[in-house]
Order: sequence, then structure tokens, then C-alpha cells
Amino acid sequence: MTEPPPEFSRFVPLARFGAGPFRLEIAATPDECAALALRFCLLGVDRLRAAVVLQRQPDETILLDAEFEAAFTQECVVSLDPAPGTVAERFTLRYGPAEAEPEGDGGAGDDPAFEPLAGDAIDIGEAVAQEFALALPPFPRAPGAEVEPGAAGDDDGPFASLARIGKPPTPG
Repeated sequence: MTEPPPEFSRFVPLARFGAGPFRLEIAATPDECAALALRFCLLGVDRLRAAVVLQRQPDETILLDAEFEAAFTQECVVSLDPAPGTVAERFTLRYGPAEAEPEGDGGAGDDPAFEPLAGDAIDIGEAVAQEFALALPPFPRAPGAEVEPGAAGDDDGPFASLARIGKPPTPG
């Protein structure tokens, strides 16, 4: 069974660029934005754009350096109201044959993350989409949304409710 193509797919054939930097600007269409919103459980994606540079390296790998910016709407974790947001990030990835993957620290430190190269093209759109997902705020809040002081679990910690299960109520 074959998987459907990613929502924001932009394949760049390796034969399309040579020794010098290859620059490309990409932007998600309205349909791609809607599909990305579904994939990442967002209320909406208004825009996703990126400027990408691909550069062959002496060690037979390819360096992808990209900047992207996006506007999106998430659901507020407090009020469940729409929480608009924007993000602008830069990232670098290194592509190459699986045997070229560095051993040891697993990409920790200053070295860019390594992606095995499968086939004769790089999907720069999917790379941007994945980095966009990583940049999303994990606990979005709508403007003015606040947790009321003394709300359940506010002072007790995350497991306080579980600790009270099965205990008789204290006389009061």
C-alpha cells in the first residue's frame, strides 16, 4: 500500500542543481494550507512560505538551509477560542546516502540533522512542513485567556486529583 503524498510537497530533482547554491522560494496554496491545518490539528493555516537554498558539499551530502514564515490559528488551551499565531524560523538539514550518516552523537550539537536521501530528489516542501510543526506553540493561548487562580490542580500539581481518588473526604 502506497502512502499519499505529503500535503505540501515540492520535489527538487538532484540533477536540477550543480556545484553552486540552488535557491528556490515556495508557498503553500490555499488547498495545501487547509490540508496542513488538518494534519497538524490547527483551526487554520493562513500562509506558509519559505526560501530554500540547496548546496552540494564536498563529502557528497547536500545541505538544505531554509527560512520560513507562517500565519496560523490554533485552539486556545484555556478557553478553546481561536488563538492566532505567527512563526518565523530558520533551519538546516543535511541529506545524503544512509551510509554517510554521522555516527555518535546522533546530530546533537551544532551539526545539522541528517536525513537519509531516498531516490533522486529532495522534498523541500515536506521538510518545511515538518519544521513548521516543530515550531508551533505547544500551549497556545487566545488573547486575554487566563487560568483563574485556585482552579483545580493549580496549586496541587498534576497528580493531586489522582492522589485523592479512593480517600475519604476530610471532615470539614
